Amino acid sequence: MKNFIRVLILSAPIMALFSTLTVNAIVPTPAADQSEPIAITGAIIHVGNGQVIGDGIITFEDGVITAVGSAADGIDTDGHTVINLQGQHVYPGFVLPNTILGLQEVGSVRATQDVEEEGDINASVRSAIAYNTDSELIPTQRFNGILTAQATPQGGLISGSSSVFKLDGWNWEDAMLIEDVGIHMHWPSMRVRRRSPETGLFETIDNEDYEAQKQLLHSLFQSAQTYSGEPLNLNLAAMQPVLNGSAKLFLHVDQAKEIISAVRFARGYGVDEVILVGAAEAMQVVDFLTTQDIPVIYERIHELPLQEWHDVDAPFKTPFLLHEAGLKVGIGGGATSLDRQRNLPFFAGTAAAYGLDRETALSLVTLNSAEILGVDNRVGSLEVGKDATLFISEGDALDMRTSQVLGAYIQGRDIDLYGTQQELYERFRDKYENQVEF
Repeated sequence: MKNFIRVLILSAPIMALFSTLTVNAIVPTPAADQSEPIAITGAIIHVGNGQVIGDGIITFEDGVITAVGSAADGIDTDGHTVINLQGQHVYPGFVLPNTILGLQEVGSVRATQDVEEEGDINASVRSAIAYNTDSELIPTQRFNGILTAQATPQGGLISGSSSVFKLDGWNWEDAMLIEDVGIHMHWPSMRVRRRSPETGLFETIDNEDYEAQKQLLHSLFQSAQTYSGEPLNLNLAAMQPVLNGSAKLFLHVDQAKEIISAVRFARGYGVDEVILVGAAEAMQVVDFLTTQDIPVIYERIHELPLQEWHDVDAPFKTPFLLHEAGLKVGIGGGATSLDRQRNLPFFAGTAAAYGLDRETALSLVTLNSAEILGVDNRVGSLEVGKDATLFISEGDALDMRTSQVLGAYIQGRDIDLYGTQQELYERFRDKYENQVEF
């Protein structure tokens, strides 16, 4: 190790320190492992647990954070490559739950979709082996600070198991952070929307299959409880981790009555690790959720309310109200189209504008989500011993007006933030910047 300190000064004009901009690299090559200790100094460090450190220092080596504190703490930076941020911001990488990132590329092209299987019961489906590290959509998430994502299958009543990935890697094994974190169950809706055969207009009617779908789920759980392993049944085998407590059950449900039914169903089969996903009407049953101690992945911040008589700003306020009620809340992407999920930090910014203080809002896309997914020992906050998965922003990362991600690290690896959007911007900037304005 060299005995002298090399000091790098980071500013917007020299962003190239953090990425190699090559016009041919639409999908950047995965970053090399961290080769030498790095110390970031002069930063405003947002730890992710509500703490902010002004004039902060963070050091990491071999992909792991070794020190976090202020300049007054006397943290040793000898032998480190020193990056002086001069008052810019450092954040833990954002965590995106419940996304089809890496499972779908072009929604209208079936060959690029590996999101769902046929049938209602697909417990044995695993998103882990379907995850595509070469997706061109991954870079579009990273340049907004999203560095960790839960790739989640969809479709049917039981969709399968999700896994949590680092958004950098050569293949799914390389990108894996935690495998098969839980099974996803979509509780059947009591009411369904269809187009009327008489009028051609959309209408909401009672779901005639509701009871049959519930019974199908009961049959699955009852069979899984008594399953001995013989004869081999992949779906029943896949349900065992949920029933023995080694995996989570993610309940995808929005309506208030259905939330109660789904949670009671899961508790009736002894499932302890229950996560509510979607949760549009969670505030209507918040006392029930608090009593059951159910974490919530809320997903409708930038959506209209489900019912026309609800306040139009109800989705904006819901994260604050759920947090005030004492529930652990994260923000997910499932109710938002894949191309808009890169706005995850701005969803948190909206929650901050409607009741939450900014650091609590930040935790909804960092530490809270990491805790809900069971990866908080690795990511979600900037603490000693955790992965050096972080990014540097010139402004407030929750504010689309000021957020500008200058550089990012995943497990200490310097990530190339260049992608399709940047290439297109530069192409047409060069085309038009020299044209005379009339």
